[in-house]
Amino acid sequence: MSAAPEARTVVRRDHALIAPETHVVGPVPGWTDSAHVTLVAPPMGARFAMSLVSMRPGAVAGPPRPGTGRAVYVLEGGLTLTAEGVERPLRAGMLAYLPPDGIHGLRADTEARVVVIDKPFTGSPGAARGRLVVTDGADVAPEPMLDDPTVRVTTLIPESPDLDLAVNLMTFDPGAALPFTETHVMEHGLLVLEGSLVYRLGDDWHPVRAGDAIWMGPFCPQWCCAYGTGPATYLIYKDWNRDPLA
Repeated sequence: MSAAPEARTVVRRDHALIAPETHVVGPVPGWTDSAHVTLVAPPMGARFAMSLVSMRPGAVAGPPRPGTGRAVYVLEGGLTLTAEGVERPLRAGMLAYLPPDGIHGLRADTEARVVVIDKPFTGSPGAARGRLVVTDGADVAPEPMLDDPTVRVTTLIPESPDLDLAVNLMTFDPGAALPFTETHVMEHGLLVLEGSLVYRLGDDWHPVRAGDAIWMGPFCPQWCCAYGTGPATYLIYKDWNRDPLA
């Protein structure tokens, strides 16, 4: 009898680890020449969706649902974003946030891989419903987290009254860790880009590595520490700057 295939994926009430060996590729209506892996979505309890999308040259993204803002982070390749009547090139390491109900287009110029985060807008009462943001991570200086230079934050979406989410890069030197176990109302979606970490999620402990995705629901206890010979970096989303009753 052959051994069972490796399957590190775990889905719990308030968290999930989605490992690449369990990915299932499928289409999404409105997208052309694209293959989607849905990593996080409302059926698991989340209030947002996060997908890993591979696009062929010439592929076109479908629009988000009405009332939904969209963040696109480029992992590989090049794309053209059309928004507010202007074309903007996007390349690896860049992020675009597209406000809800805006008119935009996204086309792959080469083979490309992107992370797509769709979130229904729940911003501050009376604030504008988002705005276009385009950020090149290479142009943003990482900042120490709570004065710890071994854990650094690269801010990809600025804090602003008209924006109701945060998307950042977190980089840990080998052996670096979050300073305490966090428990908060925000939920997270993250994708490990490089390196290895140990992550506490609720009462579970998981070794994670590049390609792994994590969902953390509201008030899920969470902590992590990097290990190995090189730094660990992940892309992380949280709902932010909103009324907790929204």
